[in-house]
Amino acid sequence: MTSDSPSAVRDGQVEYADGRVELENTAVLADTALANDDLAPVPVSGRTWNTYNYAALWVGMSHNIPSWLLASGLVAAGMSWQQAVFIILLANLIVLVPILLNGHGGTKYGIPFPVLARSSFGVFGANLPAMIRALAATCWFGVQTWIGGEGIFLLAGKMFGSGWANAGHIGDFAWTQWLSFFIFWLIEIAIIVRGIDTLKNFENWAAPVVLVAAVALLVYMWIKAGGVGDVLSQPGTLHGHAFWKVFGPSLMGMIAFWATLSLNISDFTRFGGSQKKQMLGQTYGLPTTMTFFALLSVFVTSASEKVYGEVIWDPIQLAARINNWVGTLLALATVMVATLAVNIAANLVSPSYDFANAAPKHVNFRTGALITCVLSVLIMPWKLVSDPSIYIFTWLGFVGAILGPVAGILLADYWFVRRTKLVVRDLYTRGRGLYWYRSGWNWIAVASFLIAAILAAGGSYSTLDAKGHKAGPFPVDGIIPFLKPLADYGWIIGLVAAAVIHTVLMKLLKAPVSYDDSATNPAEEDEGVTV
Repeated sequence: MTSDSPSAVRDGQVEYADGRVELENTAVLADTALANDDLAPVPVSGRTWNTYNYAALWVGMSHNIPSWLLASGLVAAGMSWQQAVFIILLANLIVLVPILLNGHGGTKYGIPFPVLARSSFGVFGANLPAMIRALAATCWFGVQTWIGGEGIFLLAGKMFGSGWANAGHIGDFAWTQWLSFFIFWLIEIAIIVRGIDTLKNFENWAAPVVLVAAVALLVYMWIKAGGVGDVLSQPGTLHGHAFWKVFGPSLMGMIAFWATLSLNISDFTRFGGSQKKQMLGQTYGLPTTMTFFALLSVFVTSASEKVYGEVIWDPIQLAARINNWVGTLLALATVMVATLAVNIAANLVSPSYDFANAAPKHVNFRTGALITCVLSVLIMPWKLVSDPSIYIFTWLGFVGAILGPVAGILLADYWFVRRTKLVVRDLYTRGRGLYWYRSGWNWIAVASFLIAAILAAGGSYSTLDAKGHKAGPFPVDGIIPFLKPLADYGWIIGLVAAAVIHTVLMKLLKAPVSYDDSATNPAEEDEGVTV
């Protein structure tokens, strides 16, 4: 029997020999309040992504400016480069686990994240985690678009001279920089509105191009410097208790960098040719690439110190310093390709599905993408990236603390409560079925999320800068002071707490998870077998 041969038919769905499942009859997708073409399960014949596609996806997403700057933020906090790279490696190995586990449901059932979340939160309740994920992605999208626009601004400055860079200001920036921001914004829209296949093809060629260019930049800087700079020899200033005090927030900040993808990875794995292909591709692509890129950033920055007499962590600013005009163009063009690769895949695909899930009748994938693009401007991303301490230790940590509980509920519900068994038709059914719960909401999941989110993020606090001023929006003692010790490990606290609470409550309250085997007509059976 081949992997694409049906092996069983039950509950209105066909299960194949390799474990993947598809609907027997797509007529159940008729409710436009719950389904449209973009939210419908991908048929097995359409699940064609292979190991390379997933590895290329992660290479493309990991090679971006914010990930390059992660090591710099840790070194600036007082860590040695070895400590910084180790934390980045550890964080990506940790976050890889929920990414792989949450990706399983996408490959098995061909469904995107907001539909998968219906099994745990309810067919309407899934809008809660979907909107949380969408808003986080929208902020990320705005930040990356601003960075991409900066690349265009500097690139055009090389071409048009000082008149471009020194143009009149609108607010805090030259009007030419605002123009660059919106040009990059329009390029992203042009790619995503062409659909997910265009994105896949873009990632396939962008990944190796960016990788080769990053290595070329390293070789160029080291040759020009004639060796390494002092960055590699700096031991760091954090030791003992001081190091461990920063370790927690730093690790959680690095985890939070991809915590968003740990939720909506099924948006991509729904196209997987097999579980093995998506798991191997992601394992090859994520931790290796992020660690390698962190090393590149350290080595290139160290060389920049000898060449220019100062430490330059920002690759955009570094590329602008290259005297060779052609080299500068190639470097900045690569920066823009890298930013496009990560921003569209990581930060535009998910909210496009999430907004579509909220109103499938009126919003499809492309419309959701346009909504995201508009909101990404309204959140004023130029302010979000203005302060690195807020960016890494406050905003990333807080976002991770909120997303951790969602990831924990998805994992616990799919793996421990339902044992990976879903009835796909009920994910698109209103008024009855396993996932209707109470008026379309599973209040167990909502309660689990709220409790875990309070534990994880309730202690969020702001640090003091060198002048004793508060560096962040939260109280220095924490929003809820006695929870402050938990805030440094908010993501893991939220994930574990939500997983445990949700599993226990689902079992205690005997929530239905599958149809009774003895039911004579399962398609008409409203009652389910309890946990």
